[in-house]
Amino acid sequence: MSEKTRIRGIEDYPLAEKRPELVQSSRGKALKDLTLAAIEAGDVTLEDLRITPQALKDQAAVAEKAGRPTLARNFERAAELVDVPQDVVLRIYELLRPGRAKDKAELMAAAAMLRDTYRATGMADFIEEAAVIYERRGLFTYRF
Repeated sequence: MSEKTRIRGIEDYPLAEKRPELVQSSRGKALKDLTLAAIEAGDVTLEDLRITPQALKDQAAVAEKAGRPTLARNFERAAELVDVPQDVVLRIYELLRPGRAKDKAELMAAAAMLRDTYRATGMADFIEEAAVIYERRGLFTYRF
């Protein structure tokens, strides 16, 4: 079942309440199985409590159906970043702050790394777009 057919519309929001059968942990545990008792028994780990790419894609589908395409794209890009190590995400975040990257090539290299290493194509496209805008606006010069 594709993301588009999983979500019927905005009536599915919030998913945990309206469509709990769609919510699963990355290890395949159902939402109903994520209980305090299961944590105490060691059956649920931190990995089970992390958001999954599928949950973010489902949220994107709800946003799209609600007429919020920008929010939907943000959820789709977030889905790509779930499995990217935090230090990589934070390094790229820092580069995206105006005046932090020394030039366009630095952002383009970050985009290529996301695309090639993590298959985060939407996020890579976003960073490449930012690089072009930063160059046009002169935002590679450290200003603060």
